[in-house]
Amino acid sequence: MAYSFTNLSPPEFEDLARDLIGRELEVRFEAFCQGPDGGLDGRHASGGASTILQAKHYAGSAFATLKRAMIRERSSIDRLALDRYILATSRRLSPQNKSALAKIIGPALQSEGDIFSPDDLNTLLRKYPDVDKAHIKLWLSSSAVLDRIIRAATHFFTTMSRAEVEAKVRVYAPNASFKDARDKLEANHVVIISGPPGVGKTTLAEMLSYAYIADNWEFIAIRSLDDGFAAIVDSKKQVFFFDDFLGKVGLDQRALASKDSDIAKFIKRVGATKNARFILTTRAHIFEEARRISEHLGDQRLDITKYSLDVGIYTRQIKARILYNHLYVTELPAPYVGALWDAGAIPRIIDHKNYNPRIIEAMTESVQIQRLSAEVYPQAFINALDNPHDIWDKAFRRHIGPMCQHLLITLFFCSEYGVEADELRAAFSALHPYMCRKYTLPFGAKDFEEALKILEGGFVAIKGGRVSFINPSLRDYLTSYLDDDDLLADMATNAVKADWAASVWKHVKAERKSRSDHKAIIAGNFMSIAEKFTRLPVMRRDPHEPNTYRFYDLAIVNRLELLIEWWFASRDERFPQLCLELARNPADGFSAWREGRTLVHLVRDLRNGSHEGFPVAQELSDELERRVILLLRGPTWPDDIESIYSAIDAADDTLSGEVIEAANEAIVREVDDASDNLSSVDSESTLKDQIAALEKLAPRAGISPVKLAQAIAAIESRMSEIGEATDEAPAPPISGRLPWQADKFDNVALSNLFATLIGDGPVSSAKLLPITSFVDVPF
Repeated sequence: MAYSFTNLSPPEFEDLARDLIGRELEVRFEAFCQGPDGGLDGRHASGGASTILQAKHYAGSAFATLKRAMIRERSSIDRLALDRYILATSRRLSPQNKSALAKIIGPALQSEGDIFSPDDLNTLLRKYPDVDKAHIKLWLSSSAVLDRIIRAATHFFTTMSRAEVEAKVRVYAPNASFKDARDKLEANHVVIISGPPGVGKTTLAEMLSYAYIADNWEFIAIRSLDDGFAAIVDSKKQVFFFDDFLGKVGLDQRALASKDSDIAKFIKRVGATKNARFILTTRAHIFEEARRISEHLGDQRLDITKYSLDVGIYTRQIKARILYNHLYVTELPAPYVGALWDAGAIPRIIDHKNYNPRIIEAMTESVQIQRLSAEVYPQAFINALDNPHDIWDKAFRRHIGPMCQHLLITLFFCSEYGVEADELRAAFSALHPYMCRKYTLPFGAKDFEEALKILEGGFVAIKGGRVSFINPSLRDYLTSYLDDDDLLADMATNAVKADWAASVWKHVKAERKSRSDHKAIIAGNFMSIAEKFTRLPVMRRDPHEPNTYRFYDLAIVNRLELLIEWWFASRDERFPQLCLELARNPADGFSAWREGRTLVHLVRDLRNGSHEGFPVAQELSDELERRVILLLRGPTWPDDIESIYSAIDAADDTLSGEVIEAANEAIVREVDDASDNLSSVDSESTLKDQIAALEKLAPRAGISPVKLAQAIAAIESRMSEIGEATDEAPAPPISGRLPWQADKFDNVALSNLFATLIGDGPVSSAKLLPITSFVDVPF
């Protein structure tokens, strides 16, 4: 594997050169920040002799450019009176090139062998693979690794291009959290990365996932609690990734209540499986609330805190590198970088109390640069940190027209992970004409295509036919913007899918102080979509995989819960009747594994007074109880039965004996059929769970110990087959160590780091010291 080193920034190339050449010479080079350091990128002194290493990152440049730079360096080299000078460069060199450089450098160069070209560095990387793996950005950007990541993207919830992955790797600033996350993941097989919005949770999780993908682990992304969890196959190395698993805006307590035990069970299952890893991210405040209210996530036996890693606290040097990488990789025009420099804005950005990688990313994207001149850019950057809300406010309110605003609002209430363009079009086609008529605005048949064309690249990204926000900070902004009763009433009126309606209603309920009469109006406006609940499919064929069906909309039981909530808010008598219609004629039917437990809980709540006053509580609970019985008499797995039985136990005698009888019949059936279909199960931990479920349930159904033992023996036999064929996979060979981390990172070091973005000449650090004021520039 040969690297071109183009993915590394100049400071990162220096780090690599110090590590690699130091290993070869068996010395330790002191690190010096990039910039006017008198030719010192690394220094080693021993016995009165000094060796200086200098790194010149000129990949892609003409040899003449490197030659001119070294001519300028000659006076510094002579002044240092070195015993040995070593040059490392990313610019490819011929033998003639090395000879020319040797003449320029002079007597401090002991031999041409002390000039390390990319070919020489690659030879050393093959000799010292641990150095290769320590520099994760180098390793992740290799051609073979990128190919694996792109192939893995077929399992991702968005399609990733090679250029996008390369850009993510290039802009990433390695920090201590990577090693911490990797160590926790290997120790427990699970890591939950938490922290405030925008601090880099998803970026860290993605880089960690890429490292496993690079080592040939299968990558499986999970999009939402309703997606369910992919089956673990013990014979495969699998890494599961669940971004914002508790939600992006606020905790959905209803969804958590129905799925928290599934999350807890899956975490336990991964922990007990040799070759599975589970990476989750969540916002810190949502995670703490979930632990507080969830019986399963708060269970001391699970001890979910041992999986948790809080990120977001960066050293000054890490924050500087994050800003540097964004300015370097996005190739911010020189006048803008110069303006930041001359205004003394760089230390103010890095030391700002609201420093946040998401704001840094947003303020270095081309969409922001297009709206700002270089002169006002420094103040705008500081304003964005002072008031993060302002990053998108002016752009949304003034720089795009109503049709674009309507499309972004539509996208907000679709999936948090992006949505198929056709689905987005359907939702937009309902909302946009309505809003235009209401506010006397013109609209046309091509507005969707035109709006998408205008927004692409600046506000939204379109990948593989899916549309998503280009930056999560835009979603954060819209969360606040849409906190408006009139707007939400319009959203309710024009919902075309159940999950879109649920998203709007969740926004209505999330920490809002709307008057009850406003909530009543909004709830009543959902009537149009509520009347379609019996016809809207729960699943549909995947447009990219015609032989696969995916969950497309809310489960039936969740639709029923919405209808009940809307009745309590509006008291519109049509909602209870729609509940009965939906219970009797559910689109696609009910699912034992997806909603069996929640269905039992709803029956219990309707009968124990939790929904006191609901007009058809008894009639609805009778119908839903019948549905529970039908589920138990249909195809099930031991896990499904155990989950439903646990809900029955918690139902406080509100269920009829017929439900218990159906549950016991299901247990008997599972024991009798235990040996069937075992060949299709490839997870030893899944089979362990099946045994545990049967051992727990069999006594309830009066199954004899002999029959239970026969069923368990069949399952254990299959477990032995899997165990014999499975070896525990070693962790990816990554260390994540930070050899360059400095104990001190003052403004002089800061100046030296950013000097390469301005030019090669000496720069006074005074220019980067905080200044007293900026000209007032409105963002």
